Amino acid sequence: MSFADFLADLANPDLAFLPRALLVAVASSVLCGIVGNFVVLRGMAFIGDAVSHAVFPGLAVAFVLQGNLILGGAVAGVVTALLIAVFTQHRRLREDSVIGVFFAAAFALGIVVVSRAPGYSGSLESFLFGSITGIPDEDVITVAVGTVLVLGVLAALHKEFVAVSIDRDMARASGLPVMWLDMALYVLVTIAVVLSLQTIGTILVLALLITPAATARLLTDSLGRMMLLAPLIGGGAAAVGLYVSWSWDLPVGGTIVLVATGLFVAAWAAAPRHGILWRLVHRKTPNPPDQVSEPAELTKAA
Repeated sequence: MSFADFLADLANPDLAFLPRALLVAVASSVLCGIVGNFVVLRGMAFIGDAVSHAVFPGLAVAFVLQGNLILGGAVAGVVTALLIAVFTQHRRLREDSVIGVFFAAAFALGIVVVSRAPGYSGSLESFLFGSITGIPDEDVITVAVGTVLVLGVLAALHKEFVAVSIDRDMARASGLPVMWLDMALYVLVTIAVVLSLQTIGTILVLALLITPAATARLLTDSLGRMMLLAPLIGGGAAAVGLYVSWSWDLPVGGTIVLVATGLFVAAWAAAPRHGILWRLVHRKTPNPPDQVSEPAELTKAA
């Protein structure tokens, strides 16, 4: 299918779900790209995986009660995120250990609920693997409102999130409420994950959080530029992935992730200063310009 044909399908009133899917896919990818910057900087990729699975019991309960699935998933994800934020303040436990405990517990609860609700798995297949045909108008509004709210909170707490991401101990010593900032960030990650469920599914949503931000990190040492590049990469991958999946009848979630991964590999290979090809070309250059430590660069950029 040519790009012109794809544009014609977008304008076709009989395919009204397609522009909705494009809008939701791009918006959720941009949102995940922005939130994912802090996930990558803090090395907390596991929290994205945990939250994406923690919404599972909320979806199950909402299905049984015939309630709103997105709301159910959001409540379950937020509760799990807050529990993780509280328990990770205990210095004897590493963050990944606490995340693993609640990640497994939430998913186990979902399995128990599934066993008591015949027909559940088939009805929620789109939330596991993503779907472009099942996005109603109200979900478009939900994604739009959720994106604006998350971006507003991120803008208001940007400096605090950066400080905690770069040096938690220094942030705590300077009087910042680290635990409350952790809670806020976990909740924002949860909202970003839930808003991406119908497009890409719970299984692959971690890629939207990590891959665009990781790609941007390869392309720049500036935190400001990284914040701009990550959502552009995520949104671009979503648009291209939807086009390819629609043209070749491929799963939309998997296609978006593969496009984003392709961009990551390209950046890893060819990025200036950090790409493997650049390093091979400049391997004989004394004192290459990328020897400045990463924390120093990020602190300066922040």
